[in-house]
Amino acid sequence: MTTTAERTVFLLAHTGRPAAVRSAELVVQGLLRSGLGVRVLAAEAADLPLPPAVERVEATPDVLDGCELLMVLGGDGTLLRGAELARAAGVPMLGVNLGRVGFLAEAERDDLDKVVGRVVACAYEVEERMTLDVVVRTDGRIVHTDWALNEASVEKAARERLLEVVTEVDGRPVSRFGGDGVVCATPTGSTAYAFSAGGPVVWPEVEALLMVPISAHALFAKPLVTAPDSVLAVEVQAQTPHGVLWCDGRRTVELPAGARVEVRRGAVPVRLARLHHASFTDRLVAKFALPVAGWRGAPS
Repeated sequence: MTTTAERTVFLLAHTGRPAAVRSAELVVQGLLRSGLGVRVLAAEAADLPLPPAVERVEATPDVLDGCELLMVLGGDGTLLRGAELARAAGVPMLGVNLGRVGFLAEAERDDLDKVVGRVVACAYEVEERMTLDVVVRTDGRIVHTDWALNEASVEKAARERLLEVVTEVDGRPVSRFGGDGVVCATPTGSTAYAFSAGGPVVWPEVEALLMVPISAHALFAKPLVTAPDSVLAVEVQAQTPHGVLWCDGRRTVELPAGARVEVRRGAVPVRLARLHHASFTDRLVAKFALPVAGWRGAPS
């Protein structure tokens, strides 16, 4: 273990939220008081009440170099923004939820003091979450590459027109249909867009890929759960209007008619810092406020 003087935590916050600004102030005070260094993006520093001891840096690819941990204060969008930085650097991300659901977050705003204490004491574990590698081809040529933690979704671009696609698993066609699109997701993303589209909830420990049609006009357009080493593909048909590819709802590229999107297990995972050993079942019940009254449990 390194000494506290050698340890630096990167802080990322949704500065547009007053709750995030106040939370960031408390986190910075707690970390500095314990002898840890704090680093933030220069573009966010002006919106945060930061003492001079906080390091301000520009948003470069090596922004997390030398950091032990990335702490993120915000909702799902801010957590996904943090995942972009964390994945590239291989640094664990610890999320504090200031939004609504926040499945990627490990703690809530009321737990800030405890969170800081656990970070100072290095009392956290790190788990890896599967990602997706995404390739777009037109006329057989690779024209775009991307990645996603939650999902890569192929969607219609025109609200009034259906997107005609053919889905494929491991080089074999599955079904052709018109609809709003197709979501290809990880287990982590099963509680995000894929969930809203009617897909199954998959426990994070399960290694699998999901393919979930969105509002499909077809007899067979069911959610599919495939092996983790499968290759999923969605082909935009030649006679249909162009579509769009969204990765984690943050990065997008236009898909011309005839484009092909291939999705496979990502080569680089996202590392999440964990403070609790609570089961995913308990997290699911808590996040969605599921009714469990009347449960008796297994007989002793």
